Amino acid sequence: MANSRLEMAFGDRAGAGGRTGGGGGRGGGREDRGDRGGGGDMDRGGRGFGRRKVCRYCADNNLKVDYKNAADLKYFVTERGKIVPRRISGNCARHQREVATAIKRGRNVALLPYTVMQHS
Repeated sequence: MANSRLEMAFGDRAGAGGRTGGGGGRGGGREDRGDRGGGGDMDRGGRGFGRRKVCRYCADNNLKVDYKNAADLKYFVTERGKIVPRRISGNCARHQREVATAIKRGRNVALLPYTVMQHS
């Protein structure tokens, strides 16, 4: 009788927070995540992966990373002035380091902005 009253008062909880199993942290368990299956079938409703990005500088041997070429470097800087990460820009590790160094040099000689102006 006492156990049934506790179950009615506290619900069907197992452990703290009403979660069963390990994991902890935020959110629920695996059953709450929905369909995150791998693959890239768009017709089944899954997440599709586009074309694989290639490094611009590896693809074109004539193109060089240069801090004086602000027009090319603006492609690797967000609207807020942050350097775009490698997974988004598609650069290889070597050229991403060169691009980051060139952006920092371009900022230093005032060819590229550190941040954007805030208009209030």
